[in-house]
Amino acid sequence: MTVVLASVVLPVVLAVGIALAGNRGIRVAQVLAVAGPGGALAAGMSLLASERASSAVAWRSAWLSQGGASLPLGFAGDALAAVMLVIVGVVAACVVVFSWGYMAHESGRPRYFAVLMLFVAAMSALVLADNLVTLFIGWELVGACSYLLIGFWYRKPEATRAAIKAFMTTRVGDVAMLLGMAVLWRAAQTLSLDGIVAALPKMPQATVTAAALLLFVGAAGKSAQFPLHIWLPDAMEGPTPVSALIHAATMVASGVFLVARAWPVFEASGVARATMLAVGVLTALYAALVALAQTDIKKMLAYSTISQLGFMFAALGAGAWGAAMFHLATHAAFKALLFLAAGSVIHGSGTQDMDEMGGLARAMPVTAAAWTAGALALSGWWPFAGFFSKDAVIAAVAAASPGASWILVFTSAVTALYVWSATFRVFLGASRSDHAAHESGRSMLAPLAVLALLSAVAGWAGPAFTERLGAPEEHAALATIAAAVAAVAAGTALAYALYRRAPERGASLPGGLQSAARSGFGVDAAVHALVVRPAVAFAQWVARVADEKVVDRAVEGSAALTGRVGGMLARLQTGEADVYASLVAVGFVLLTAVVVWMGGR
Repeated sequence: MTVVLASVVLPVVLAVGIALAGNRGIRVAQVLAVAGPGGALAAGMSLLASERASSAVAWRSAWLSQGGASLPLGFAGDALAAVMLVIVGVVAACVVVFSWGYMAHESGRPRYFAVLMLFVAAMSALVLADNLVTLFIGWELVGACSYLLIGFWYRKPEATRAAIKAFMTTRVGDVAMLLGMAVLWRAAQTLSLDGIVAALPKMPQATVTAAALLLFVGAAGKSAQFPLHIWLPDAMEGPTPVSALIHAATMVASGVFLVARAWPVFEASGVARATMLAVGVLTALYAALVALAQTDIKKMLAYSTISQLGFMFAALGAGAWGAAMFHLATHAAFKALLFLAAGSVIHGSGTQDMDEMGGLARAMPVTAAAWTAGALALSGWWPFAGFFSKDAVIAAVAAASPGASWILVFTSAVTALYVWSATFRVFLGASRSDHAAHESGRSMLAPLAVLALLSAVAGWAGPAFTERLGAPEEHAALATIAAAVAAVAAGTALAYALYRRAPERGASLPGGLQSAARSGFGVDAAVHALVVRPAVAFAQWVARVADEKVVDRAVEGSAALTGRVGGMLARLQTGEADVYASLVAVGFVLLTAVVVWMGGR
């Protein structure tokens, strides 16, 4: 299991080395950085090839002990961890190579690549954790890396605000997750995943439900589910390769992974699964409608990510954790592809506003082909990956809730509508910009080719994928498949018809819905009004009243009192012996009186 531990240790060593090398050694360091995700990929492939992957323990140790209980740290490899390591390894390697060109002129490259390596290490620790303590440490570290990379351009106020917003919003979920861990600790006296599963039959149903719901809130915060989704669109202020790795393919999917990893807890709570199903379906539809109204290419993809994560949580709510993980894997490939292709578009066209693009297929044919492959996979066209994984999700939801499945079918149509509307507006027609676009360099195009290939063929691995995970395979009914295909075809056709009618506008919602959807239907503003403003007002009141008038005055008053008492005592220092003798005599009398009085009691 040395290779498994290396997937955590090697990126940390690389991060330290890159930081110490600084700008002088960045050309060599950024090439060596590929070894970080390479270690994660090697560990994942090693586990998948191992027949003992289901019980392979790499390292385990007691961290904190109190009485007969202890909080453990430990790593163990299984098929679920192997799948996540492969995803992290492939996507992170592509992002590192892409960044060679995309970040070539940035002065902060050592900091950028060092934090990327720390993220790979933290993500590897998260997925290899064999207990909730280790998992939570990795969970928080990936959040810290996300904060640092969103705010990479820290001199830009928008980036700083976005980083703080992401950090604070996800803390809401993290606190809930900690509370869920506390509930499980109290009930099972352990945070080992095996120990929790063993103790489940003895737990009261209310305890299991409370723990599952709290863990779900933690997962919803990290995976940007409604209403904790508000941080992810703003996270697009970070560099685009970061968006591809952290905010599309890996970290945001860790909430889905958490539910899959702790699946026995959720399987034992019907209330928690029903909640996940409802939130997932709502998030999928809501975010797809908002994505339709966006003109910023990265924000459109951000809301698309939120929507697809909603599909995954809907599958989890339906009890199909295997289908959710399969869609997570395919989505990692085609959404990372779309984000990196968007980065290539931004790099070549000088803008990320789709209103200022158009006709880029002529200037950027390779990028256009890669984007098209990603669009085919995202919208769910056969035989691309999204067709297989999204149909598996819809089939699983249909078995649990036919009404919810029809909402997801409609959402599939909206998905096709917004992604193809963006495709036509960006790559077809005449240019709407004075900037002369150009194709990106080889280091940026090579990762696009790799991810495009995966987006085209990964869907065929569905049966082997679910079998390796030990999850039940979802078989879609013919009517479900036909409805999903018809929805995708309708969305694509409508996108082209609207593009032909108004090439500069593309698809949009009718009437006032367009502006409402562009602002997220006011959810962000509502959170600001109902949560942020009251919290700020309370903090200001505490600072003005409790701090200034109580704490400060108490401190200042004690200082003034001490000064006055000191001044009074200073007057006794006259330098005259007879005065000192009188004071000693008075003191002797007083002390004698006190001793006599206490002795009499």
